[in-house]
Amino acid sequence: MINIPEKKRFDVLVVGAGPAGARAALRAAELGAKVGLIDRVRMGGTCTNTGCVPTRVLAVTARLLRDIRSAKLYGIEVSDPKLVWSRMVDRVHEVVEEVHENKQTAARICASGGELFFEGSARFMGPNLLQLADSKRELHADKIILCVGGRARRPTFNGAQFGIVPEELFSLKQMPKSIAIIGSGYTGVQMCSVMNAFGSQVTLLDVASAIVPSADELVSAVLRERFEALGVVVVTEIEATERIEVMQNGMRRLHFRHAGTVHEIEVEAVLLCLGWPAALTDIGIEAVGLETERGFLKINRFMQTNREHIFAAGDVHGRDMLVQGAHFEAMVAAENAVLGAHLEHQPELLPSGGFTDPDHAGVGLTERQARGQKLDFMSASADYARLDRAIIDGRKHGFVKLIADRPTGMLLGAHAIGENALELIQGLAISMSAGVTLRILASARLSYPTYSAIVGELARRMLAEQQRALISD
Repeated sequence: MINIPEKKRFDVLVVGAGPAGARAALRAAELGAKVGLIDRVRMGGTCTNTGCVPTRVLAVTARLLRDIRSAKLYGIEVSDPKLVWSRMVDRVHEVVEEVHENKQTAARICASGGELFFEGSARFMGPNLLQLADSKRELHADKIILCVGGRARRPTFNGAQFGIVPEELFSLKQMPKSIAIIGSGYTGVQMCSVMNAFGSQVTLLDVASAIVPSADELVSAVLRERFEALGVVVVTEIEATERIEVMQNGMRRLHFRHAGTVHEIEVEAVLLCLGWPAALTDIGIEAVGLETERGFLKINRFMQTNREHIFAAGDVHGRDMLVQGAHFEAMVAAENAVLGAHLEHQPELLPSGGFTDPDHAGVGLTERQARGQKLDFMSASADYARLDRAIIDGRKHGFVKLIADRPTGMLLGAHAIGENALELIQGLAISMSAGVTLRILASARLSYPTYSAIVGELARRMLAEQQRALISD
């Protein structure tokens, strides 16, 4: 007699237990749905296990090294610090486990009546049917929310297999004394900053004309200037990565084309930071006819795919690609899955940035975007070098820029690079969400001496400019 695996039924099945999947499962359960949550290994997804959390641990390590090295400026005699790679990697794993323990996400989902399935990948066997890879059990659901996230892009150029992607950095037995980083998006520049602080000779390469090409132009320029001052070799507008060769001594020889000429560099490691496509391989989306665009799932304003009972949230649709965005998308997808498609996802202001040294961050429109939309706007920036707190701390590199609608003074964007820039931008994101104007910002009483005080100074300067313009008109 053939033993047929049990087929379990759910109101909502969530595939992927990262930030989007966990939030979707919790919200659906709160609304009274019978929920199942599927993942290959464990909760947390890329963010907690191999992405945001480990990256921040590396950034903390880099900052500690920086601060120890600068302690003599404040009369503290210390020996030159030495990074012990294996201990640093151990600390990464310790923090990841502590974050998991702190979140208690799995316990919360189970306490709300949900079921967890860590049985490998899941694959569509029909519009409402998923099969688990390990047990071959089949799970039926009225609604399905895909939160499978993405994975590091592995290129196909010759010898690409001899490079590593960011999550594989922690598997190295020792710190590479030299490294080439291909790709200067948020991940690439963070890794560049960290490895430079660790003492590695870094070469940063990108096909774009500027590093962090999605950031404000001035942020990008200042970050490049700072990198080069710290000894990083930055090469933009490369035409192609030709190949990677492994030398007899274990070194990697990287060939890339720039300005019509093939160049070669030898490094101990090549780090590939070349994008983040959706993790759609082997889940059987073809079986249910899900439409994709540029390798991501197509969704509507209700977070639905072209199959109305299948929703998507997080990196899988390729829109915001940020944890803070994934949380809100997951809430919308879960409510619509349980209560019917009634709630529209309104793209909110999403602050973004990276733990480089110095930090960089932004929210809202860049000047390039404001010009593209033909807006009547004004912008101004204030240098950290004029800020008392930055002088006190010895962190004078950086600036804050505000972009505002000229007629109304409403904030359209804010961008910063400098110490605590990521934290500073959070307050400006709240201000923009609340519709705060330059007049309100200019009248705010901000503590002294703080980095945030620069915002009030800048707002007062821009308000005076706006008032002069109104008088002249």
